[in-house]
Amino acid sequence: MNIGVDAAALGMSNTVVAATGDVNSGYWNPAGLIHLEDHQVSLMHANYFANIAQYDYLAYASPIDDRSAWGISLIRFGVDDILNTTELIDSQGNIDYNRISLFSTADYGFTFSYARKLPVPGFQYGVNAKVIRRIIGKFANSWGFGFDVGLQFEKNNWQFGLMLRDITTTYNVWNIDEEEYKKIANSIPGENQELPESTEITAPKAQLGIAKKFIIRYDYSILAAANMNMRFTKTHDLISTDFVSIDPALGLEFGYTDLVFVRAGVGNFQNVQQLDNSEKVGFQPNIGLGFKYKGIQIDYALTDLGDQSAALYSNIFSVKVDLGMFRN
Repeated sequence: MNIGVDAAALGMSNTVVAATGDVNSGYWNPAGLIHLEDHQVSLMHANYFANIAQYDYLAYASPIDDRSAWGISLIRFGVDDILNTTELIDSQGNIDYNRISLFSTADYGFTFSYARKLPVPGFQYGVNAKVIRRIIGKFANSWGFGFDVGLQFEKNNWQFGLMLRDITTTYNVWNIDEEEYKKIANSIPGENQELPESTEITAPKAQLGIAKKFIIRYDYSILAAANMNMRFTKTHDLISTDFVSIDPALGLEFGYTDLVFVRAGVGNFQNVQQLDNSEKVGFQPNIGLGFKYKGIQIDYALTDLGDQSAALYSNIFSVKVDLGMFRN
């Protein structure tokens, strides 16, 4: 749930908390759903870790009236066809490759979003209710629940956004198959002797964003955006204290007649410890392209350009469709 969705946003290093205003707002800031003029659907696919992991996203959103909107989305991140070698050796100590089986591990996130304008001009808020499902073959599975709250404010063409993720703390409760666990308990002497923790906690996080769009000679536009991503614990982020750690991000989008878009961004600033114990600042540059025509928008992003961070690069594609274009 932390990776992000929509190649357009990822190409700008996720700096869309303030400017988001389409079907993908359900993820970035549900308050942005207010900007929807009609029904929209969005799809995304990405490969991670040299195509080992698959990341997929599907979302739908629509206005309710002139003051409110709603949306739903589904995210899946999974690794399929993993070799299960826990029974590779039979009871006589012989290796039998026929005893190898396959399993998948996957995380699912289902989100219901609602947004509404506040009585104060320029303000809107949004709420997410999330259901998290995690499956590790037949070894273990879990259910989790959480909430997000978002706020946006617009004044003099400036846009401001605040997104509070997992505001109530998201809990995942695991159910572990003890019979399956026993099969691997002694595979490494002294390891895996006790069942893992059955409760997993996701702590609250906050994102503060600002954006402004500049129009140049009617045909050209520049969207400049920045985020401050905050976690309330000490990490290796660029700014880190015992109370809060802050990871800044910057993004730009150049547009031509609302038809062609070129995007760039930089984020994920981390203090990375080197072999000589010195620290070096690592970061993640991203680039992207987009094309929009008659309500259909196709976007591409390449993340971690130049391998400046510890993350592996990924090719990301997404499609967004205004369903109103199919009406007579």
